[in-house]
Amino acid sequence: MFGWLRDLTDKERKTMIGCLGGWSLDALDVQIFSFVIPTLLTLWGISRADAGLLGTVTLLVSAFGGWLAGALSDRYGRVRVLQITILWYAGFTFLCGFAQDFNQLFIFRALQGLGFGAEWSAGAVLMGEVIRDKYRGRAVGLVQSGWALGWGAAALLYTVIFALLPDATAWKVMFWIGLAPALLVFYVRKHVDEPEVFTARQRSAAPGGSPFGQLFAVLRPPYLGTTLKVALMVTGAQGGSYALSVWLPTFLRTERQLSVLNTGSYLLVHILGAWIGFLAGAYLADAIGRKRTFLISAIGSAISVVAYVTLPISNELMLVLAAPLGFILYMMFSAMGPFMTELYPTEVRGTGQGFCYNVGRAFGALFPAMVGFLSQKLPLGTAIAIFAFAAYGVMVIGLLLLPETRGRQVAAIAPAE
Repeated sequence: MFGWLRDLTDKERKTMIGCLGGWSLDALDVQIFSFVIPTLLTLWGISRADAGLLGTVTLLVSAFGGWLAGALSDRYGRVRVLQITILWYAGFTFLCGFAQDFNQLFIFRALQGLGFGAEWSAGAVLMGEVIRDKYRGRAVGLVQSGWALGWGAAALLYTVIFALLPDATAWKVMFWIGLAPALLVFYVRKHVDEPEVFTARQRSAAPGGSPFGQLFAVLRPPYLGTTLKVALMVTGAQGGSYALSVWLPTFLRTERQLSVLNTGSYLLVHILGAWIGFLAGAYLADAIGRKRTFLISAIGSAISVVAYVTLPISNELMLVLAAPLGFILYMMFSAMGPFMTELYPTEVRGTGQGFCYNVGRAFGALFPAMVGFLSQKLPLGTAIAIFAFAAYGVMVIGLLLLPETRGRQVAAIAPAE
C-alpha cells in the first residue's frame, strides 16, 4: 500500500511533506474551537446557537478565502499563495486566545477563516500538479490524512492542557498554540517549488487580464455546469462532516456526561479511525476510482452517524464504534483533491478547486449552526442525525451528475473553448 512512496521524485516528496504539514497544522488550528465550546458555554454564558455561529462563521468566510486564493494561485503561483495563507491562519488563531467576549471571538474566527479556506486551495492544486497521475490519488489522499493528525494533536493538547490548567486559562492557551504553523513557512520557502505545468503555462501565456476576471472564470460557460455540480457534492460532504465534528465533543460532554479525559479518549479513537480512513480512501481513489470511493463513504456515513448519535448504546460500545465511524466518515475526503484537479485545465484549476471546495464548505458550514438551533428543541444527537443524513443525500445527488476522472493527465486537459 505504501511502496509507491519510494518511487516518488525528490520534488514530489518534498512538496508532499510541505503540503502535509500545512494541512495538518491547518486542522490543528481549526479544530481547537470544537474543544473549547463546552468551556465557553460555561464561562461566557453563551447559548448553543451562539456557539454554532462561532463555528459557522469561520467556515463561511473560508469560502471566500479559498475562492480568492485559488484565483490568486492561478495568477501569481501556488507556492507563494500557500506561504501567505499559512501565516494568515496561524496569526488569527493566536489572536483568538485574546478575545474578551463573543463579538471579539466572532471577528477573529471570521478572519481566521480566510486563511483556513485559502490554504487548502493553494495546497491541493499544488499537489495535484506536482504528483504524476499514476500516484495522484494516493499522494493527495495521504496529504488529506494530515487532517486527522492535526485533529489528533488538538485532542491531545486539549486533554493535557485542560487537565493541568483551570478552564479560564486553558482555552486561551489552546488558541495561542495555534501560532506554531507559522514555522512551516521556512520549510516551504526552502524546499517547495512551483509545478512545471504551471510555470510552462506562465511562460507561454499572454500577459494581461484582471485578477477579478480570473475570480469568475469558472462561473461562466463552459465550466459553470461542472462547477455547480462539484460545489453541490462538496456541500453535502462538508455539511455531514461538520454537523458531527463541531458538536461531537459537546455531545460527549453534555449528552453522555463524559469527563474531559474520557471525551479526549473517545475523540482520539475516532480520529485514529479517521486517519486510517483517509489512507484507505487515498488507496481506493486510485484502485477503484474517485466516484466509487465517494459513494461507499457517503452512504456508509449517513447510516453510521445516525446510528452512533441516536441508538441507545452503552458508553463502552460507543468507544469501540468511534473508530469505524471516523473511518467511513473521512474516507471520502482523500479523493476530493485529485478529483477536482482532473476536472479543470491549468488556466483555471486553482480557481475551480478553490471555488468548489470552499463554497461547498460555506454551505456545509450552515449545518453546525442549524444543529445548534434545532438542539434547543430536540436532543443534540437527534439534531446531528437529521442534518448529517440530509447532507449525505445532497452529496450523492451531486456525485451522480459528475464523470469519473481516474487516470487523466493534468497537462493534457485542454482549456475549453
